[in-house]
Amino acid sequence: MNSQKVAGILGAIVALAVLAAAFIYVPPGGRNAPAAVAPKAEAPVNAAPAPKGPVIRDVPQQ
Repeated sequence: MNSQKVAGILGAIVALAVLAAAFIYVPPGGRNAPAAVAPKAEAPVNAAPAPKGPVIRDVPQQ
């Protein structure tokens, strides 16, 4: 058995271990699940507009 075969076998073992860990820690289809729908909050009631003050207009310079 030469070193290339040993490396190939060890690489396959490591790949299987990583794949198994991926399925254990992140179950397939977990990302495709729809998000929980948040309850709709009622729109806040608009407050009365603030009273308007005097209107200040620009006076042209002569």
